[in-house]
Amino acid sequence: MQREAASVEFCSHCSNMNRKNIIVIGASSGGLEALKRLFSGLTNGIDAAIFIVWHMPPDVMGFLPRVLGKLTAMTTENAIDNEPIVFNRVYVAPPDRHMMIESGRVRVVRGPKENRFRPAIDPLFRSAAYTYGGRVIGIILSGALDDGSAGLWAVKKFGGTTIVQDPAESDVPGMPESALRLVRDVDYKITAREMAGTLGNLVLEPALGNHDPGTRQRDKTGSELKIAMMEERIGKKPMGKLTPYTCPECHGVLLQFKENGRERFRCHTGHAFSANGLLADLTEGVEDSLWTTVRTIEESVLLLSHMSKHLEKTDPGAAAEFQAKAEEAKRRSEIVRKALNNHEGLNVERVLEAVET
Repeated sequence: MQREAASVEFCSHCSNMNRKNIIVIGASSGGLEALKRLFSGLTNGIDAAIFIVWHMPPDVMGFLPRVLGKLTAMTTENAIDNEPIVFNRVYVAPPDRHMMIESGRVRVVRGPKENRFRPAIDPLFRSAAYTYGGRVIGIILSGALDDGSAGLWAVKKFGGTTIVQDPAESDVPGMPESALRLVRDVDYKITAREMAGTLGNLVLEPALGNHDPGTRQRDKTGSELKIAMMEERIGKKPMGKLTPYTCPECHGVLLQFKENGRERFRCHTGHAFSANGLLADLTEGVEDSLWTTVRTIEESVLLLSHMSKHLEKTDPGAAAEFQAKAEEAKRRSEIVRKALNNHEGLNVERVLEAVET
């Protein structure tokens, strides 16, 4: 399905190619309010193409275009695979699909999850950086954990401009804080309301040309994009060393590699994780296992108690033995429940803080 171009169509041979006019935005928890504050300042639109990934459950219909469409004159719709890039338009990643950018067109694919999300922010940012370099403006808004940090680093690495919502204003500051740590020379740390004016100025500036990230980085980024597009398997070009860890999504072996001093992981089928994303998934798995243990033990308590009551009159000795086993199982259940009460999600920063203290 193709849409007709309704505004200024992308043209690789016109003056627009020298401007900062490819804007990519990533948001998660708390991101809706941040997006509304940003777009309330873009009522008349902007001479750029805007691409948004906002984390959402796969079974939720994408309502974000309707919400933002009430705030701006820009055409705002869920992206369609292979449609042309048009200026003064907002493209929103649809549920359960990655949105990526190729030269002059948008790609919408159901590739492997990254950091437990589809759509994920990193594939969009990497694809924009790889394709448009210095023309890209990357923005990270409110959200938990660190999806988007690696992608924003790629935007910077390929010569783009980086913007992060001030964590003090973010409803959930995890993503902005992570982006500021990973991309140490972020160009702007501002509030969501300030972003509209900043973007209005930036799109008038000439793109200074792509920064050469080096052949190795360009090749690695290109391979990651092909994996996200399901055009290449990681087994063809291993990009890291084997680890003893397994992928929480498919249980495949994870490969480990470093980027800007931070560790990332990919399995051979393509699922990708930051260290924080992997820790979060594993700690959730621990909690699920503990609840399964509680359920199993308490089912045994019910059965043992039933057998004890059933044998009270006919075999008091056996009944007492069953009741003792039931009481012992109850004590074990309480121990596991206490472990659940003390269980907390982990991330790299929290662990390092605990070590330092």
